[in-house]
Amino acid sequence: MVKVENKTDLFDRIAWNIVIPVVLLALVGLYSIYFAAIDDPSHMGSPIKSVVMQGLWYIISLAIVVFVMQFDADQLLRIAPYIYGFGIILLIAVLFFYNRGVAGDTGAKSWFKLGPISFQPSEVMKPAFILMLARVVHEHNQKFAHTIKNDWLLIGKMAGWLLPIAILLKLQNDFGTMLVFIAIVGGVALVSGISWKIIAPMFAAVFVLAAVVIFMVTTPGGQAFLSHFFQAYQFKRIMSWLNPATDTSKGAYQLWQSMQAIGSGQLFGNGFGKLSVYVPVRGSDMVYSVIGESFGFVGSVAVILLYLYLIIQMVKITFDTRNAFYSYVSTGVIMMILFHVFENVGMSIDLLPLTGIPLPFISQGGSALIGNMIGIGMILSMKFHNRDYMFSQAGDF
Repeated sequence: MVKVENKTDLFDRIAWNIVIPVVLLALVGLYSIYFAAIDDPSHMGSPIKSVVMQGLWYIISLAIVVFVMQFDADQLLRIAPYIYGFGIILLIAVLFFYNRGVAGDTGAKSWFKLGPISFQPSEVMKPAFILMLARVVHEHNQKFAHTIKNDWLLIGKMAGWLLPIAILLKLQNDFGTMLVFIAIVGGVALVSGISWKIIAPMFAAVFVLAAVVIFMVTTPGGQAFLSHFFQAYQFKRIMSWLNPATDTSKGAYQLWQSMQAIGSGQLFGNGFGKLSVYVPVRGSDMVYSVIGESFGFVGSVAVILLYLYLIIQMVKITFDTRNAFYSYVSTGVIMMILFHVFENVGMSIDLLPLTGIPLPFISQGGSALIGNMIGIGMILSMKFHNRDYMFSQAGDF
């Protein structure tokens, strides 16, 4: 770990261009959670309690960020298998000690319940997997030249480390989270040096497969075949996404209400705290509807631009460090956050089907926040240890 000589040195080593947008997003989150709780008649507890609890999660996450950023590239590289293994143990354990109440409501066996607190281990598995994936790619590229044969070998290694997670998430009935892991693999594969002769056909195949699955969902025979892989509620979500106006009182109710809320905000919104459209689960999955209704199109775009600024700053730090392992880590973190934003915003406006994917740093809940903040901690460690790795021969591009 790096030795900090004085407070000025410490201040300069912190990537404030990463910290500031995360803090701003957190403030947007506290605002959204507070007024979502006021607007939700079924919400348990007071809005103040919701904000205080989320504030405590931010404090815990901040402590985790400070801890994680102390690790340099060599240390992260060494501990990656242990962190990955610990994550796998948690994913196995939750299959036996899952929250029965959540499983009864959603069918997902993916949450622990520790007294009044629920925790989703797959969220912290995401940064653990990013570290392991970065290690696998880094070590492979140090040993092998990029040939078609070796690139297929690398793909096999990446798929091998993803497979246990895919099986465990399938057993947990958590398809939405699995999509995040696939996005992480796709992003890291793009920067890993794998030939485009392999990458392009594979990405094309994924899009074709997705289109075929969506078409099959719209036919009785297709649904019968896909029922071996997907649940009935997932079919309903796709059908609601394709035509939300046909079932606005049942399957598409949440989506329809979200669209109504965002649309009512128009250009500049209805004003601070002025919410008039009821949206279920508004503080977490549908939190973007709070922003759209309060601040309209302008406010909604401003939040997206804030995410864009954050991602651009992550990319800049990656290039400044000139360390290959860090580049794979940062790509994984960027893809994790980017996919969360794209999916959450997309499902709120009917661009994508509904999934239980939260909006990073804004949605209510501690599990996803901790997972994302671990990723931020790994990004911050890049600048914090920049002097040690700027000219590292082993990790240079």
